[in-house]
Formats: sequence, structure tokens, C-alpha cells
Amino acid sequence: MLWSNSKIHFLFFLLSLISMQLWVLSDNKLTKTFEFTTFEEAIDFMVRASKVISELDHHPEWTNVYNRVMVSLCTHDAGNVVTQKDHDLASALDQVSSQIL
Repeated sequence: MLWSNSKIHFLFFLLSLISMQLWVLSDNKLTKTFEFTTFEEAIDFMVRASKVISELDHHPEWTNVYNRVMVSLCTHDAGNVVTQKDHDLASALDQVSSQIL
């Protein structure tokens, strides 16, 4: 049995989700809560991440409460769905957080 292009695309999509750390796909968004030791570390993450976000020109919805940063990713230009841009940013945010944690 041959796999259709949509099944192959979905398989690659699932594999990319697995490779990311603790990102959840829900309501057409990738979401993750980054938890740090202190408020200062959380803000440091946001400042460092802002540079990567500007470079990728893809901006998340995010909020900060004390030592947590909640991030939600979807591509508004594509109709509020998850695209490769979101996966790229998710991976970049994981890398930034690993420099702090």
C-alpha cells in the first residue's frame, strides 16, 4: 500500500512534534510553558528569545507569571494554523531556554 502525500506530511509533522520538548498541539496552536528558577531567569529568557523572534520575523503570543513563560504559536497569515514557521520558532525557543536552565 502506498502512502498518500497527506499521510507522509502528517507523519513528518508528528515526528517534528516528538523531537521538540514538551510542546503540545491544541486548538491549532503549539503551546508550551517554560519554567525557570526565578522571575529574573524568566525575563532573561524573554529578552534573549526576542532577538531570535525578530530574526525569524515570527512573533508568539506569550505571557509571564513570576518564573513561568507561557508561549502559544500559530501562523496568523496562514489562517491561524501551525506551520513550519511555528516549528522553527519552537525549536529556537527550546535552544534559548537550554542556555538558561
